[in-house]
This record gives sequence, structure tokens and C-alpha cells, in this order.
Amino acid sequence: MKPWRDDGEFIYPGEVPASGVYKGKAAVEGCFVRFLEQFPSIHFDVHDVCVRNLFDFIGTNVVVAHWDVDLTNRDGFSSRSSGLTLIHLQRGKAVRSRDYIFDLGAKFRHNWGLT
Repeated sequence: MKPWRDDGEFIYPGEVPASGVYKGKAAVEGCFVRFLEQFPSIHFDVHDVCVRNLFDFIGTNVVVAHWDVDLTNRDGFSSRSSGLTLIHLQRGKAVRSRDYIFDLGAKFRHNWGLT
């Protein structure tokens, strides 16, 4: 959690147990811990990373990553999802991050144990 500001915010999409807005470093960390508990096997393929100001490493910036992720949940169900993560940085630390997942349908809900 070192790259996060104390007042950082993370937004996770959909209508699953992890969905919502997490405010503060402790809340964001708790969301990540629950995610890792739900998905003990995770593999990301990052395709593109876009940076608003390529030469600003310590100021205000915006980074977007396009990715695919292979997940296996704790029940052994495996699936692949695609999405974007949009990260706003202030003084080189994440102040707001939001995931956009391209398919929030039945497969996404099934990953979280919802049918």
C-alpha cells in the first residue's frame, strides 16, 4: 500500500461483494485482501499503459492500464476478464483508482460465488 495516499480511494464496479467505493488506505487494502481471498490464483496480461504526462513521476498525473486477467476463485471456477484501470496520482501516489470491467454479466457474478 506504499504507493497509495492515506486518503486514497478505490472504486470497483458491478454488483458483487467487492463492488463499491473504498475510501482511505485501510479500506482500499481491505478490499484488496478480500479480492485475494476470493481469487487465490490471478494472472494479469497488461496490453497497454497510457500516461498523461510521461515525465511527471512525482506530481499530478493520470495512468490508464488495459488488461486481461485470468482468475480462479476459491471454489475452483476459472474465467478470463478484460478491463481498464484508471489511476489518478498526486505527488506520485495513488489518490483515486477505478476499475472498468468490460463484461459484468453472469460470468463476473459467478466468479464471486453469485448465480
